[in-house]
Amino acid sequence: MTPEHAIAEIKALSRPGAAEQMAAYHKVERPYLGTANPEIDTLCKAWRADLDLDQRLALCAGLWNSNIHEARIAAAKLLTQARIRPDDSGAWDLICAWVPEFDAWAIADHVCIAAQKRITADPTRLDTVESWTTSPLMWTRRAALVSTLPFARLNNLKPQETEARERVLSWAASYLSDKDWFIQKAVAWWLRDLSKHDAARTEAFLAEFGDLMKTWARKEAGQYLP
Repeated sequence: MTPEHAIAEIKALSRPGAAEQMAAYHKVERPYLGTANPEIDTLCKAWRADLDLDQRLALCAGLWNSNIHEARIAAAKLLTQARIRPDDSGAWDLICAWVPEFDAWAIADHVCIAAQKRITADPTRLDTVESWTTSPLMWTRRAALVSTLPFARLNNLKPQETEARERVLSWAASYLSDKDWFIQKAVAWWLRDLSKHDAARTEAFLAEFGDLMKTWARKEAGQYLP
């Protein structure tokens, strides 16, 4: 399976007029094919079944390098897997190479979901993620929170998971001087998800740092608090 073949399969499932609509919606200049996510999911499932890991990694790299919106989405989906054997095969390195190239939320979020799987599989990767928090690129800083959302959603934490959660919360606190909408949204998202599993910790964070948040972000963070 070459990237060109895969892109042709994606394009074959496009909808008339959708490419123009997607370009207007995402507001980032790159090629759009007009293929919806469910169709890409179906293709990725078939490709994953047919390709070994090395072939899949090569396909992911080629799809990403095409800069086509749907191809980049497909590259991320192909690496969204709880268990990858071996996990030192290069999947994490490929994800990390993509992070500095983020320029839009949709592609970034799909890659971050793939990153979530690799980070929860090996929490020592938080050391790499922490380096994203000081990037000059907003999308990279945002990725540090979106990629670590699983640590907000845990119950009955193990010590290593508690440490990870507190580490990410310290990053969130350090972001509050940044008034960029996407950064404030990411902090609010993390806290909102945390509140469903540890309301007391969310309340403590808001009591200490809530005054530094935008009013709408603080409200969203506390949406599910009693």
